[in-house]
Amino acid sequence: MSVDSWRLMVRHQTGYSYDGPVSSSYNEARMWPRDEARQAVLDARIEVSPSARTYRYRDYWDTLVTAFDVHAPHEALTVTVTSLVETLPPGDLIGPGEGAGWDELAAPEIVDRWYELLQPTPQTTLDGELTGIAADLRAAHREPHAAALAVCDLVRAEVRYEPGATGVQSDALHAWTQRKGVCQDLSHLTVGLLREMGLPARYVSGYLHPQPEAQVGQAVAGQSHAWVEWWAGRWTAYDPTNGVAVGRQHVVVGRGREYADVPPLKGLYAGPLSTGQSVEVTITRLR
Repeated sequence: MSVDSWRLMVRHQTGYSYDGPVSSSYNEARMWPRDEARQAVLDARIEVSPSARTYRYRDYWDTLVTAFDVHAPHEALTVTVTSLVETLPPGDLIGPGEGAGWDELAAPEIVDRWYELLQPTPQTTLDGELTGIAADLRAAHREPHAAALAVCDLVRAEVRYEPGATGVQSDALHAWTQRKGVCQDLSHLTVGLLREMGLPARYVSGYLHPQPEAQVGQAVAGQSHAWVEWWAGRWTAYDPTNGVAVGRQHVVVGRGREYADVPPLKGLYAGPLSTGQSVEVTITRLR
């Protein structure tokens, strides 16, 4: 990694409490950061309470999944992943006049290659108004990459980021109608508009250090975060919630069509109703 890189310690703890003993549960956690070109996982570990044997595999979208079963009676389930990740500044944005054109994106081999990332999903489906907006943005830009950046600007200008405004089951239309939402909603809306224009787009789940000029050694309340990537000759990552290219503040965990492909923790259990979910993310810049 370069001298411009950051080294981040991420601690993500999440879990459920129940209204009485649960006899068994079957779970999948997508909380382990990815090793890839613009970030390196130097260390990572997972702790499950009650204790359980874990095993890992990569799912269809190449996200690392930690699976585990708990068969001892329990009234709460907690999963904690602590990871040390080195990240780089932005480096994959396409310059003016570069990247694929609209004709190339419409070529049958490109449509076939990225077919799943061009289709609407339950959380990224648009209505007539948004479909018209996508058509206007496409018509206004000769280059797909420039049109994609315009989509990000529009979403950030029109939809106010407001923690707690929506839940994990909300969709792009809900956020657009009420003009507020969380990073997940802004990302779903952006992905939907990009796909409508003909750009393959994917939803990215991970973590965000909230301070662009983070102090070394200071632990802060971080965020489970979402952003987008689109393909215009190559993949480009952008954070529409903050209006910035993805860089040192961002840690990638998984990618998919929408949130439903990359939830941090999901599973099935036998027992009484859940009384709530807890989430706590702490991030420390170490270098």
